[in-house]
Amino acid sequence: MMTFKQIITVLVILLAIVPAQASGTDGHRANYQVIPLPGAIHGIKSADFALTQQRLINYPTGNRDMERNAAMLGQYIEEMTGMHLSIRPTRSTREIADNVSLLLDDKIKGEEGYRITVTARSVEIAGRTPAGVFQGIQVLRKSLPVGHAAIVHLPAAQIEGEPRFGYRGMHLDCVRHFFSTEAVKRYIDIMALHGMNRLHWHLTDDQGWRVEIKKYPRLTEVGGWRNGTTLGHNSPVNDGIRYGGYYSQEEIRDIVRYAADRYITIIPEIDMPGHMVAAMAAYPELGCTGGPYEVWQRWGVTDDILCLGKDNTLRFVEDVLAEVAQLFPGEMIHIGGDESPRVRWEHCPRCQQRIRELGIKAEGNQSAEALLQGYLTTHVQQFLSGYGKRIIGWDELLGCKVDTTATIMSWRGPEPGAQGAQLGHDVVMTPVDPLYFDYYQTSSTWNEPQAFGGCNTLKKVYDFEPVADKLPADKRHHILGAQANVWTEYITCEPQIQYQVLPRMAALAEVLWLEPQEKNYQDFLERLPRLAQIYQLYNWTYRAKSLIPEDENKD
Repeated sequence: MMTFKQIITVLVILLAIVPAQASGTDGHRANYQVIPLPGAIHGIKSADFALTQQRLINYPTGNRDMERNAAMLGQYIEEMTGMHLSIRPTRSTREIADNVSLLLDDKIKGEEGYRITVTARSVEIAGRTPAGVFQGIQVLRKSLPVGHAAIVHLPAAQIEGEPRFGYRGMHLDCVRHFFSTEAVKRYIDIMALHGMNRLHWHLTDDQGWRVEIKKYPRLTEVGGWRNGTTLGHNSPVNDGIRYGGYYSQEEIRDIVRYAADRYITIIPEIDMPGHMVAAMAAYPELGCTGGPYEVWQRWGVTDDILCLGKDNTLRFVEDVLAEVAQLFPGEMIHIGGDESPRVRWEHCPRCQQRIRELGIKAEGNQSAEALLQGYLTTHVQQFLSGYGKRIIGWDELLGCKVDTTATIMSWRGPEPGAQGAQLGHDVVMTPVDPLYFDYYQTSSTWNEPQAFGGCNTLKKVYDFEPVADKLPADKRHHILGAQANVWTEYITCEPQIQYQVLPRMAALAEVLWLEPQEKNYQDFLERLPRLAQIYQLYNWTYRAKSLIPEDENKD
């Protein structure tokens, strides 16, 4: 039961997040105290800028990226305030006066740094790159009041910001449960609002194969569907309902373009050598036993993994990755590498023969079978380098003797990440605690939707530090950033995805944009209700109780 104090707090928050209506100047005044907080907000001695529908949005002539930025800014302003501003290319500096202008300025620090200058005469959003301008646009967007208005007053100021980390990631598992292209695009929209720039898209696993591969049509015809789904946490009850789906290559290209327009790079994950039962159900010859295999209806880890003693397995991997490399223009492809039991390899004559042919011998705590996985990883590295790609994989790769061109994603706590950085690997921090957003947001779970387990509260996310104190200064540059993961065993619909990530994504955004000494959790909580107004505007589902400034474990 909620205490009287908590009930009053909830009422106060609900009143705070009701969209402002036409109730005087204060209801239509911009506020630059947004999330993530800009690096600096300096007041300027000037009257406010009056934003009205008569203003124009200018962009540099002939720059398609900036034209798209201008169109998006116009869309955001209309969504927030109801005002429709026209866009036009800037023909002369005189046109900057009295309008909103997007500019490029190579003096601005950082590829995604921005500067917003507001005076009575103009609003200028500048960046070193169009990506930086886009980040500035998000700041201006979030500063606007929600609600129809004929005029919004923007206080005179200079606002500057630059992200602390270049990799600011969110993960989405579309295998355990499948989500439409529209749902994925809305997830990208949520990321853009929060200043995120990497989407790790989990597309293959034991429970389904979600990406069309032209050379292997049975991957989606057979591997894209399972004949039932276990209920709850691997209970003996199965719903018996055929379930699945996949993304065509054209749909993937469309989503990739949509993300790129918002300066978000998609990193696809094709998990190997484990988590491959869906592929083996379609092509049983890929496994050590030859099957038959069935697309998994349970959650967890199976002993059945790809057989590396067969040449056709390596050809399959190359063929699949060749098509994936053509679909995703980003630099990285995620090859998984986690949770791959080697029991089958230990007893497979072909795999043992491969080990002998390669001259692989156990080294220290690394078994011959572990080094066989390292052979696969190295083979894939070399293959993808021909496509201008680098591999990224889960931290189990550190036990497979991979070279330092592989980026490590540290999920089993901070230690593997620190170890990888010490060895010279680039590292993305994504530890279970606190960055698995499929975990509960409170320890009081009686009225929460079913989740994986554990508890990662809003405050735990906010207090996370990606760079370990013990990491030497000359190795800290290897920490590229951090990412929150959303595994969907127990997330069956799009509103639940949103509920699991909001408002925790806001907390992670401040971790990735601000230096540790710039963060203040209480100040963050005071700014959060205004961000929640935008969640409401777009009908995104979020955990409203996380806005209560109380101990999250007592709610």
